Amino acid sequence: MSLNVESKSITTQMSNLELAQLLAEKMTISSSDWHKLKNNRKAQALQQLTSSLIYLLNDQPEEALLRINQAQGWLDHTIKPLPCPTHGHKKTP
Repeated sequence: MSLNVESKSITTQMSNLELAQLLAEKMTISSSDWHKLKNNRKAQALQQLTSSLIYLLNDQPEEALLRINQAQGWLDHTIKPLPCPTHGHKKTP
């Protein structure tokens, strides 16, 4: 996996935090994809791991570790997906 010259130039100008934020944004499961990806353990773990990078880069190792543990739970099947937050709730007109 290699970056082209233009991409290398852009990424060298970005801080580690900016790169981590960009990656975390890309890995975030959007509300429109939630149903499709709620059981996707890889997607869930990636979301947790990329957010852990942001916490670690912001000198918040405890928060980073919480997300790392969540990612591990997704990968080792000790975490089960939560039900949809809108199921069971009446929609208001």
